[in-house]
Amino acid sequence: MNLLYRSFNNGKLFCKRSFLTAMTLVWICSYAMAQEEQEKDTVVSELVSLDEVLVSAVRVTAQSPVTFSNLDKKDMASRNLGQDIPVLMNYLPSVVTTSDAGAGVGYTGIRVRGSDATRVNVTINGIPYNDSESHGTFWVNMPDFVSSVENLQLQRGVGTSTNGAGAFGASLNLLTDAVSEEASGEISNSYGSFNTRKHTVKFSTGKLNDHFEMAGRLSVVRSDGYIDRASSDLKSYFLQGAYVGENTLIKALVFGGHETTYQAWNGVDAETLKNNRTFNSAGMYKDEQGNTRFYDNEIDDYKQDHAQLHWNQKISENWSTNLAFHYTYGRGYFEQYREDAPFSEYGLKPIHAGNDTIASTDLIRRKWLDNDFYGTTFSTHYKKDGTDLIVGGAWNKYEGDHFGEIIWARYASQSKIRDRYYDDFSVKTDFNVFAKLNYQLDGHWSLFGDVQYRAIRYKATGVQADFVNDTFNFFNPKVGVTYKLNPDHSFYLSYARAGREPNRNDYEEGNPRPEYLNDIELGWRYLSGKVRLNVNAYYMRYKDQLVLTGELNDVGAPIRENSGDSYRLGLEADAAIFLSDQWVLRPNIALSDNRNVDFVFRRDGELQDLGNTNIAFSPKIIAGNMLSFAPVHNLQLSVLSKYVGEQYMGNIDAKSSRLDDYFINDFNVQYEIKTNTIFKSIVLNGLVNNIFDVKYESNGFFYTEDNDKINPGSITTVENAGYYPQAGINFLVGATLRF
Repeated sequence: MNLLYRSFNNGKLFCKRSFLTAMTLVWICSYAMAQEEQEKDTVVSELVSLDEVLVSAVRVTAQSPVTFSNLDKKDMASRNLGQDIPVLMNYLPSVVTTSDAGAGVGYTGIRVRGSDATRVNVTINGIPYNDSESHGTFWVNMPDFVSSVENLQLQRGVGTSTNGAGAFGASLNLLTDAVSEEASGEISNSYGSFNTRKHTVKFSTGKLNDHFEMAGRLSVVRSDGYIDRASSDLKSYFLQGAYVGENTLIKALVFGGHETTYQAWNGVDAETLKNNRTFNSAGMYKDEQGNTRFYDNEIDDYKQDHAQLHWNQKISENWSTNLAFHYTYGRGYFEQYREDAPFSEYGLKPIHAGNDTIASTDLIRRKWLDNDFYGTTFSTHYKKDGTDLIVGGAWNKYEGDHFGEIIWARYASQSKIRDRYYDDFSVKTDFNVFAKLNYQLDGHWSLFGDVQYRAIRYKATGVQADFVNDTFNFFNPKVGVTYKLNPDHSFYLSYARAGREPNRNDYEEGNPRPEYLNDIELGWRYLSGKVRLNVNAYYMRYKDQLVLTGELNDVGAPIRENSGDSYRLGLEADAAIFLSDQWVLRPNIALSDNRNVDFVFRRDGELQDLGNTNIAFSPKIIAGNMLSFAPVHNLQLSVLSKYVGEQYMGNIDAKSSRLDDYFINDFNVQYEIKTNTIFKSIVLNGLVNNIFDVKYESNGFFYTEDNDKINPGSITTVENAGYYPQAGINFLVGATLRF
């Protein structure tokens, strides 16, 4: 949508122009500085180290009492053939991923320790990425973003203080591409099952004039999807400019994407699952002759653009600072055909024709979201001897327009072109400050302290009671200790408390309360020449946890409710075992017990105490493994395995809400050919997913409804379940030309 088409356009346009002007001035200043300085080239490792300063405020190391896993560009490259970031993270401990379209392209989701994506805090270069209102992360808006990621870190549990929505399951922070020392180019193409294809072009100028680098990427990803009509048409871009001085790093980035996906969030019932796994009811309607048809434009269409400006300054050997500004502009809609829609839901009046009254109509609607998100993050880092101190924070503001349009109706009543049947607005500000200290007592003991204050103000129309005006203040302390027995063995113990606010959907479904979590982590790390082992136990105790009910609203978003007291108790282990120079084994396993305490539920018209029930979408066992074999230097073969145990899709332990366990295996191959032509190398990749053609469902929904027609005079609770089938055996192959 045109930026000028808004009632408040002047203020926002000024903000956007000011932001771009500021970026331009920084580049002019940077160029002037470059003319005055004549430092020597820094080595590549130093450049990467400079880049990692951008995420140092939200990341941890093995010296911190926090449970985490790292993935770098090399770990993801062999499988980077078009699937989204959650799918590439599928083999990390306690991670479960799913895909609406069934093949990892389009809308994908992730759960960590049973917590869904709305409870996983995501930052990109330290900048919050979660949507401010829904708290969700929509990777479909940034297709092929992994091609511009240098590395990522997944912290399980509360983790360390970060920016944006509070972490209740995990924190995921991503660092984009580091400054490149040398000029380079890359053309990558892949193709596979369901007509899936990805085309990527990348470039870097390398360091120019000893200080400047420009780099960029363009990507197109398309797929027909495993599920009927669950197509994806995705485009994205990434552009960064960097200035590197002896003590200065300045980075300006713009990136974003445009996604058009056919909706596939309805799932299928148990009977359809048996007979027609790929059936998609989205867009289904009856024409005037009674024939079943599917609307051809039942789509989700959204654009999102990001701008970031980072300035890192090393003041002395002990002091450094990091300052960032960011702006995100999102706009788009989803379109739906609605059969026999009541006039009353759209503010329309009944039509009287003689003795007949028409009070409903077939129509096509668009639900729009047009939003701006902007703010700043900042930190100061002091490091000397055994003291490592970071003080920082962030201020962010979100402004969102929510409105709906009827673009066609069989009976239009009194409606006029471009009428809005709802027109809502929301504003959310989020401010936090934190201080983190790692203090080395001696050669064995180190102490960790982390305190954060977070203040949120949220005002919105169109939700519970038509208006929300809430303020939240959270104090989130964290303490821990690490004991290093010797160079091979270290142990840690930590306690963390976190609080977080409800999201917009929570308000629309009722009167939610904020939720709180106390997280205790106990871990052991073992590092030797051929074995790296991490083992940790955790106990996460919640108050008023907003758990998934299993039900979806009318636009496919999960519904949550406060559950009172609940807990997650678990044990996780992961390892890297170097069996030889050619063989590497990377197993992991997570065992957990996830319970609502004294859960009360209304069944058959009466309140019942169900005792301690299983928390929805929280399997008791999740296991993964990666076995890699490198018979020669440039060839790597890998088998990746994932087991997810049985889980419930609701919180009442109903048999009909069970989601069966599944065990899948993928085969991955990468072969690099070094050349002496215009290309430095040619890399060939292949991926066969689900090599044993397992029929499985990684996600679903469950809800109950009261029915007084089954037993007249009484109420009977009816249980309903739906499933999201995932693809059987399928493949992707690709080739990357590097020059």
